Amino acid sequence: MDDFDIPIFKKSYELYKLLHQLRIKVAKQDRHTLWQRLENSTLEVLEGILRASSMTKSEKLPVLKEVSHNLNVTRVFTRLAKDTEIIDFNKYEDLQNRVDEIGRMLGGWIKQVKS
Repeated sequence: MDDFDIPIFKKSYELYKLLHQLRIKVAKQDRHTLWQRLENSTLEVLEGILRASSMTKSEKLPVLKEVSHNLNVTRVFTRLAKDTEIIDFNKYEDLQNRVDEIGRMLGGWIKQVKS
């Protein structure tokens, strides 16, 4: 299977595209601090998924755990962006729903690798 056809990769890719589109609406002072960190953690998730997809089953678990950590960082930074009013609640809710969906997919992948 092509690495780019993996559903979790597609969802993560779309999440980053949305963050990138929202960047223009973020104040400059926030764009170069929290928002940049949010985008970077999302890129780390995307990169980790791509890396894990090309590994053998025995090699995947540490990488997937790292992806899980980066996804949790993304989740926290998204909440912080809402709490500091960088984004409104509707954008936050959309982003969190996407992050949660990726998290469920990642959890299933980790469970499958462990078995």
